[in-house]
Amino acid sequence: MSVTVDGDKTVSVPQRMRRLLRGPRPESVPAVVGTACTIVGLIDVAAGVFPRFRHSRMHTLAEVLPGALGPFAAALSLSAGVLLLLLAHGLKRHKRRAWRAAVVLLPAGAVAQFAYRHSIVGVLVSLTLCYLLVRHRDQFRALPDPRSRWRALANFVLLGASSLALGLVIVSVHPGRVVGDPSITDRLQHVLYGLFGVEGPVDYAGRTSWTVAYSLGALGLLTAVTTIYLAFRPEHPAARLTEDDETRLRALLATHGGRDSLGHFALRRDKAVVFSPSGKAAVCYRVVSGVMLAGGDPIGDVEAWPGAIERFMDEAKAHSWTPAVMGCSERGGEVWTRETGLTALELGDEAVVDVADFSLAGRAMRNVRQMVGRIERNGYETRVRRARDIGPTELERIRRAAADWRSTDTERGFSMALGRIGDPADGDCVIATAHLPGTDDGPHGDLKAVLHFVPWGRDGMSLELMRRDRSADPGMNELLIVASLQAAAKLGVERVSLNFAMFRSALARGERLGAGPVLRCWRGLLIFLSRWFQIESLYKFNAKFKPRWEPRFVVFRTSRDLPRIGIAAMQAEGFVNVSLPRPFRSRGRRPCGHTLRTAQEHEVRAA
Repeated sequence: MSVTVDGDKTVSVPQRMRRLLRGPRPESVPAVVGTACTIVGLIDVAAGVFPRFRHSRMHTLAEVLPGALGPFAAALSLSAGVLLLLLAHGLKRHKRRAWRAAVVLLPAGAVAQFAYRHSIVGVLVSLTLCYLLVRHRDQFRALPDPRSRWRALANFVLLGASSLALGLVIVSVHPGRVVGDPSITDRLQHVLYGLFGVEGPVDYAGRTSWTVAYSLGALGLLTAVTTIYLAFRPEHPAARLTEDDETRLRALLATHGGRDSLGHFALRRDKAVVFSPSGKAAVCYRVVSGVMLAGGDPIGDVEAWPGAIERFMDEAKAHSWTPAVMGCSERGGEVWTRETGLTALELGDEAVVDVADFSLAGRAMRNVRQMVGRIERNGYETRVRRARDIGPTELERIRRAAADWRSTDTERGFSMALGRIGDPADGDCVIATAHLPGTDDGPHGDLKAVLHFVPWGRDGMSLELMRRDRSADPGMNELLIVASLQAAAKLGVERVSLNFAMFRSALARGERLGAGPVLRCWRGLLIFLSRWFQIESLYKFNAKFKPRWEPRFVVFRTSRDLPRIGIAAMQAEGFVNVSLPRPFRSRGRRPCGHTLRTAQEHEVRAA
């Protein structure tokens, strides 16, 4: 058994003992039923669309499966197939609402089998699957994902486009029955009319016209019903950090914030948080596409981490979310893997500079020294101050300049970005600015570049943002980083965390003498990907300042989850943007953040 202090486990029970205490592992019924629904749905769609399929041997077998309602009910078969495809993913994720819909659909399919085809086998198959769902109903307890009414618009666009494409196939798969030679425009018009239940310009011989009309009407009705349901169901927006949560997190950071350079990023207000039973530790996260992403190490007392991690995993299990951690330290990765049985994989390295050891002297720093000296000779000046020491007018100008100089359409970042500048609660943040006197006629005065640092405990700071005016001289980032390191001692800062370099060790080892062919190939792939993600240039930029490298890890459940986690992480970091285009977004609302500290990669590229 584990030792418990204030409700938090301090010594974990072995993995086997924990499994015995929690009961047997869930069976694979949801996965089997979900896969069956996918297969049956595809067969039903094919039966409803392609006339030859309805007379094939495959369809003779398919008719005994749930959803296939007979050869003369193509429209119903098509609707049932689409519904089963929509339910399949929810069943695999143990979703309660998908289970309820499937329990209603399968008996309806059994009644249809008996009424239309008198198929005893079809009734038995439908009822067997329904029995499995009812028998294992305890496995379908997952709560709904956070949602908003934008899902209704997304459903209308995606399902409408799919219905349009599928309808065009339905109209075109009866060449022998078509009267005349309708053009593609006529066929498209016939589909559009048919989705609204109106007869179009294309005519067919025999009863084919009724089959096509009912199929198109079923697709249109299905799109309308699902969109209306999503639009009027109760809205559950994504969780946000409340004022009470932020107050509790700041109290934890005041005591334990020096453990992790990413700790202050837990205060992003587009994250949710779970606390340990004693409140001495917390894990902040965001849910993206069914993946529960945590960033960095847990906040708070290390001895209380297991309690917060257990709450995190319980929350993931309750919603059937895929748990993952981005950018945790080596110590954090050890605790995560020990407490949960998850797997850790090195993601890259964080560049950390010790202020006492930094100097521009020496041959190794010649390039940086020369660049900084050239910029200073051009008349640039630097200022490094706490945010609370900057006046509100100048702070607003800095905030506006940083937004205007952003190189991407949306903000980037999640686990290593705060996403705001100049908030009254962030007075301890450090802002470094570069100015060129005599250029006050610009939109932002003589301001030419901005660096923003967040606190890292009481004696450190962590780089959060780098922005520069594109018309300024190259090297603004180097100038401000050097100025910040030189001014750090006066601010009481002893260590500075710079950018995050993904796969840094592979790039460094792959260029050494004697590197093997696998390592060289991996380095070559990373260099190729650097054309889009600036992996190599960010590593080389960090290496200029001779930092020490601290490894960072991604924690995941199984290798099968990695593609899904990767896509979700890219969405959270801003590489994949699924929001509305800029003309349709309301003004004054910008998504927060930068990428895994790689928002700076665009600034590095300009430098």
